Amino acid sequence: MADITLLDGSIGQELVHRSGKTPTPLWSTRVMIDNPDLVGDMHAEYFRRGATVATTNTYAVHRSRLERVGLQDQLPILIDAALSQAERARNGGQGRIAGALGPLLASYRPDLKPDPQDAAEKFAELVNLMAQRVDLFLIETVSSVQEAEGILRGTQNCGKPVWLALSVMDNDGHRLRSGEALIDIQPLVERYKPQALLINCSRPEAIPAALGILAPMGVTFGAYANGFTGISDGFLKDAPTVDALERRHDLGPDAYADHVMLWLDQGATIVGGCCEVGPDHISAIAERLRAAGHRIV
Repeated sequence: MADITLLDGSIGQELVHRSGKTPTPLWSTRVMIDNPDLVGDMHAEYFRRGATVATTNTYAVHRSRLERVGLQDQLPILIDAALSQAERARNGGQGRIAGALGPLLASYRPDLKPDPQDAAEKFAELVNLMAQRVDLFLIETVSSVQEAEGILRGTQNCGKPVWLALSVMDNDGHRLRSGEALIDIQPLVERYKPQALLINCSRPEAIPAALGILAPMGVTFGAYANGFTGISDGFLKDAPTVDALERRHDLGPDAYADHVMLWLDQGATIVGGCCEVGPDHISAIAERLRAAGHRIV
């Protein structure tokens, strides 16, 4: 039996679904602009379902994305809105708030090769805006060693725990989406010392191989998978919309919980869900964890 941190599930995709509107390149940031209370309501539901961490809706809040629609000056306002909604959902409870830091330029695009120093400066700005109001920083969907370098530099000395979540190839959990070996991340882990290592936004079937590589690094580890059939070519373009991605129909709450329990057998102690893994999935995981005698923390 173990103490298990149960993350929430999908944030961006869940908000797009709840909005009922056609997705835009601004993704869940557009939803938050139009209907901010949807964000807090979603966080509150995840807490009710058993999650102990609320991941802020800041994954895609970057100047580089906002510049496309002339909203770059709204970055501090949008960060504040996301933090306020997570705080509202927690409402004095015991849940933690994780400040989400997504890829600087685009998800699953290691080919864009953001300069590490430039990325560090941009992420440091986000960290400074969030640090006083979050319990930890959750770096998400890192697809290459170079991406990891920039964002870890930007979170260095932030005064809060940093969790690094990496995304691996759908058909090969031994490799980052860049094609680099996952083990190549180890020198950065030793240098920057993130508190936890995670695999996220990858097919659940690819995660066991990845966890086998993370486990010997001596850092707390875990995973939260996505529910996509795969990352389509249509999504790997400039300013894509999420309707270029297809949800799996064979990954219901019980099936997803089966995967999660296998990750626990490998030693994972932080689990949850990513895109297309929603509140029902988190409920199923919570039930399975309690039934197995684990304590959700």
